[in-house]
Amino acid sequence: MAHKPQITLSFGTHHKIPVVLMDFSYNEILKSRLKKCYPDARWSYSKKTWIMPKEKFELQFFFHNFIDLAFIDYSQILPKREVDIIEPIKIKKTDNTDAEVPKYYIDLLRQKRYSPSTIKTYVHYFRKFLCYFKNEDIDNLPKERINSYLLELIEKENISISQQNQRINAIKFYYEKVLGLDPEYFNLERPRKEQKLPDVLSKNEIGALLSSVENIKHKSMLALIYSCGLRRSEAISLKLEDIDANRMVIKIRGAKGKKDRYVQLSEKLLDLLKDYQEEYKPRTWLFEGQKSGQYGAESISRFLKSAALKAGIKKRVYPHILRHSYATHQLEQGVDIRFIQQWLGHESLKTTQKYTHVSEQNFRNFRNPLDDLL
Repeated sequence: MAHKPQITLSFGTHHKIPVVLMDFSYNEILKSRLKKCYPDARWSYSKKTWIMPKEKFELQFFFHNFIDLAFIDYSQILPKREVDIIEPIKIKKTDNTDAEVPKYYIDLLRQKRYSPSTIKTYVHYFRKFLCYFKNEDIDNLPKERINSYLLELIEKENISISQQNQRINAIKFYYEKVLGLDPEYFNLERPRKEQKLPDVLSKNEIGALLSSVENIKHKSMLALIYSCGLRRSEAISLKLEDIDANRMVIKIRGAKGKKDRYVQLSEKLLDLLKDYQEEYKPRTWLFEGQKSGQYGAESISRFLKSAALKAGIKKRVYPHILRHSYATHQLEQGVDIRFIQQWLGHESLKTTQKYTHVSEQNFRNFRNPLDDLL
């Protein structure tokens, strides 16, 4: 497999002047690019690396100009808070494959700030891909061979449409992002999109669900997810500072697509959160686990199912159904779909329009012909 060189960035001093050290194995192309982008950069014989004044260095500019040529390790020059974000991701082998995913594949995923869950998914499926083609040169693998591999997975393992797309994404990331090949060259066959409609609970069912929860922490979490239309990951990522009681809004930071947005803070939810905070006294995260860390996502699923059972709800209940229900109920009470799109954080209006197909308004405004016959 092709291997890009690595540039390691760090801080230091040279003749008592703060500098950035740019360390990489000898490479004429990198050297030429460095001189072109940074006229002030020079080779230090004492430090045996390239250096430049710290005051003239800008990480984003460096990243933009060198990411096509090399993998960039910039962890040593970030503030501690940023370093915590890019700590090595622990990836467990969940299968018997002996293929190793190259470190530069994982590094590039991290440099592009893919989420930890996405990185784990990509690495897992790319490892399987490498194992399948372990006796072949994957850098020169024809597109037809990859499509045959995917077809075999569909026929023999009956993989879902979602998994098929995830595997394609993991494979294309290697060819397009790591090797830098033309996207059209590896235009792999994707499945037709499923036209599934979201599951929805009625307002009465939501009310019964919340009433069945006695633990104020659990009730606050479910009320928050429903009243703001949040994803489960967004709810557990909230910090105390994100609740703005003066403006009656909640700030959702770095949600899907790395986008921030504001959502409405309900007065009833604010009262509930005040009672919850008075009892539990969280310090950093709005909802904290037993050791003051971020609350576990799976725990929400467990107590939600228990609440649904207690409320006598027969439908399959899961955290995301609260988000679906919020959007549908907003639509049914006449809220403009473009506002709902913004509140949910949807990039495309088409994604939000699926709720028009489950709104009860589509059915209550029309008389069924059977009612005239019986």
